[in-house]
Amino acid sequence: MTDLFPANNHICGTVKRVTFQSPESGFCVLQVEVDGRQALVTVVGTAPEINPGQWVEASGQWIQDPKFGRQLKADQLRLSKPTGVEGMRRYLGSGLVPGIGPGFAERLMDAFGTEVFDVIENHPDRLLEVDGIGKKRHQRILESWSDQNIVREIMVFLQGHGVSTNLAFRIFKQYGTESISKVMEDPYCLARDMRGVGFLSADRIAGNLGVTGEDPSRVAAGAEHMLQEISREGHTAYAREELQSRVKDLLEVGKPAVVLAMDAGLESGRLVLVEGTNLVALKAQHRAEQELALDLLRLAQGPLGELVKDPEKAVNWVEGETGLKLAEGQRQAVRQALSHRLLIITGGPGVGKTTLLNSILKIHRAKGRSVVACAPTGRAARRLSESTGLEASTIHRLLDFNPGTGGFRHDRSNPLTGQVFVVDEFSMVDAILAWQLVRALPENAMLLLVGDVDQLPSVGPGRVLADAIDSGLLPVARLDEVFRQAASSAIVTNAHRINRGDAPLSGARGSDSDLEDFYFIERDDPLAIADLVVELVSQRLPNKLGVDPIEDIQVLTPMKRGELGTINLNHRLQEVLNPEGTSVNRHGAVWRVGDKVMQTVNNYDKDVFNGDIGVVESVDAAGEELLVRFERESVDYDLRDLDELMHSYAVSVHKSQGSEFPVVVIPLHTQHYMLLQRNLLYTGVTRGRQLVVLVGSRRAVQVAVGRSDSHHRVTMLEGFLSSSCK
Repeated sequence: MTDLFPANNHICGTVKRVTFQSPESGFCVLQVEVDGRQALVTVVGTAPEINPGQWVEASGQWIQDPKFGRQLKADQLRLSKPTGVEGMRRYLGSGLVPGIGPGFAERLMDAFGTEVFDVIENHPDRLLEVDGIGKKRHQRILESWSDQNIVREIMVFLQGHGVSTNLAFRIFKQYGTESISKVMEDPYCLARDMRGVGFLSADRIAGNLGVTGEDPSRVAAGAEHMLQEISREGHTAYAREELQSRVKDLLEVGKPAVVLAMDAGLESGRLVLVEGTNLVALKAQHRAEQELALDLLRLAQGPLGELVKDPEKAVNWVEGETGLKLAEGQRQAVRQALSHRLLIITGGPGVGKTTLLNSILKIHRAKGRSVVACAPTGRAARRLSESTGLEASTIHRLLDFNPGTGGFRHDRSNPLTGQVFVVDEFSMVDAILAWQLVRALPENAMLLLVGDVDQLPSVGPGRVLADAIDSGLLPVARLDEVFRQAASSAIVTNAHRINRGDAPLSGARGSDSDLEDFYFIERDDPLAIADLVVELVSQRLPNKLGVDPIEDIQVLTPMKRGELGTINLNHRLQEVLNPEGTSVNRHGAVWRVGDKVMQTVNNYDKDVFNGDIGVVESVDAAGEELLVRFERESVDYDLRDLDELMHSYAVSVHKSQGSEFPVVVIPLHTQHYMLLQRNLLYTGVTRGRQLVVLVGSRRAVQVAVGRSDSHHRVTMLEGFLSSSCK
């Protein structure tokens, strides 16, 4: 058998099949056709996105896998252009070059033969001689071809310094032609600037470039990185000694080097020691919370001007206009709103936040004041529009992101236009975004912040709503009276039970005629829970309620990994709900027409934002495009950008914030132990509008309702509010 393989540890050939490729690690298993060899050669290694037809050079060690046989385990795997006719045809037709699919590959080969690569690179105008290639496709081909040439040059350099080919491609997307100089100047920029690149990866690359041990630049970057990591835990600052200890453990260096690096960071201003504390913060985070505190106090204590001369008379007027009798807590809140330029409105489900908000806005609009409404996500903004009749937008869209500067066009020097500003689902807003919004308000603006403080805090750092309320220095209306109509809902009742630390009560009474809106189905085995979730979504609930399993039912789970994580549940639900149709394989997943997907990051160029849910409308594998229909419009995705999307038959509870769904199914098990929190279960349950089905172990439910604050966040806003009042 050994004579079927090259004698040395280096091969070149054409990729015939991609048996497996991991989007997370870049690990791949390739079947490669090597000239002069009858059998395909199995190559395992790490590579960027790879397609059949590409020319590959691999170097490594031959191993005998007990299950898969002889294979080359490549420690260097380079992709390049093929030289033979068939290889060129496969390469061009693989979809690697946007604008060229199998059909156009045939036309190009017929027109130019083996000179086709020379034509594209040195005589590009000749491509217009080929039928079907117009100016737009021509430009697209040239741009992608140029990108690939540059990527290859970057890869040659970076691979020699320990950079994977997958990361090399992403570096090019981030920095363009400056990629090599950026990495040479500061390899730690990769960890700061690139999502998914950890400090350890950047540190390994830095080591290959000669930056090692207690090098001051390494330790300083490690300290900043650790604060960034800590911010991902929700903290905006951290105790100095604890931070030093975490940096020391991360870098495996002596404490004196860490102390010196942090002192240098404090002296340079990149790190800040919070006055009167032992807390250290990143400069940008410190500035955001400090200025936010001053702006909120300015609003709360600012002159009233011509708000409303007689709030009590206004309350009576709005009750007469709407025909609704407000509860005393709501009446008091209306009076507060008409007596302050800032009011925070909080409370759980069924307590009348929407009725209160509409009453306040009706008074302001009767006075001729312009109202601007916004929310953190697109879905939350649409809900706000439906409940108020206003045209609401996302906060990001309202502030108008400027891709040229990386900031927002509206700020203190270019404020927004309007008089009364409403922000719904404010519990989701992190410290940086809250600061960006409040500093962009015009002079004498009025601000209404609406949110449920008992829900999960923002995904980003901070606990702005909770800190603002806990300070006791800002006007707050906390509604706690559940109205009679809402009290008849088991969803509302159980949400308040969970918030009090009590286990929810199942609404199942054993009669088909007595369907309620909350059920707990007890299962202890994770596999049995997953099986039941799939059955509920695909069969039982649609058959019983007549709901659409994709449009109307949302599975919410605490975690990403495991049998009950989003990855596994999405795979299983896709196979049942959308098993067939035009599809493409990318990033270790199948993307199929009809798939339910979610945008996972803010993309200002595409005008889609984190949490937006859509459906795959079309897949063009040859043209390397995927079209997703969101509620507002359809959006094109290059298949290389699919890391911005995730399947969303099942999503995390965190990702569901700001949204409501007709039917919610929540699997819960003790394998989620570290994430089981009262506010997580409370948030998940309150996402359901018509029905919530909780499936899982009673022990997991007990753990969740019993843990109210095991993940305390270290933040500065409450302290800044207090100190600014002294």
